[in-house]
Amino acid sequence: MESPSEQQEREFLRAQNTELATLAGGLAHEIRNPLSTIGMNLELLAEDLEGDETPRARRMIRRIASLQVECRNLEDILNAFLQFARAGELRLEEGNLNDVVSDYVEFLEPQAGSMEVELRTHLDSDLPLVMIDKALMRQALVNLCRNAIEAMPDGGSVDLLTRVRGDVVLLEVIDTGKGMDEKTRSRMFQAFFSTRSGGSGLGLPTVRRIVEAHHGQIVCESEPGKGTRFSIMLPIGSKPDGAVHGGIVGS
Repeated sequence: MESPSEQQEREFLRAQNTELATLAGGLAHEIRNPLSTIGMNLELLAEDLEGDETPRARRMIRRIASLQVECRNLEDILNAFLQFARAGELRLEEGNLNDVVSDYVEFLEPQAGSMEVELRTHLDSDLPLVMIDKALMRQALVNLCRNAIEAMPDGGSVDLLTRVRGDVVLLEVIDTGKGMDEKTRSRMFQAFFSTRSGGSGLGLPTVRRIVEAHHGQIVCESEPGKGTRFSIMLPIGSKPDGAVHGGIVGS
């Protein structure tokens, strides 16, 4: 049972989440409109230059292509920011974490196979049900598995395990990739921190935001050259305080 002060803090955090999501939606609208106009005009400029083989035209086409790449990068960053901002809004329902993992692995297998990455699942058949937002938990898996695959450019394996540990359901994502040093691990959950060129730096912060909104915890173990293990722990039992079945609740 929450104390009055804890309830007050929970309400404050919920209001913060709602405000952040609203601001993010407004920001997305204000940026997407001019960004769309810029992209459309770049396409028209490229069409106007089609067939012109002069050195000047070729230089302009290369510059237009470069600007189009940057526009797509901005769109990706904007989408990542929206995911981050809305990650604290939960639509909770009782569910089995195994179903989320199995569905996503089935979807990911063709892409992983094309990159010589083997996906292996080890799912506890007696896993208890938990209150989860299935869409957001899938998004957390997307971000973790994307990072894992990118850490294995020459192929490898990703193991996804579920089991019970005490009063929590545990989900582990383990890769055989290049791993991370202590400095990177200490900053990986900071917004906009990325070691990858072109990365938004919001993938792992979004994962943590999703997990913590579920009253869960995420930890990472990693060493250079020895791969990485992410462990997500979700509480077994009643839904987070203040949540309404099928409704929205903030972190």
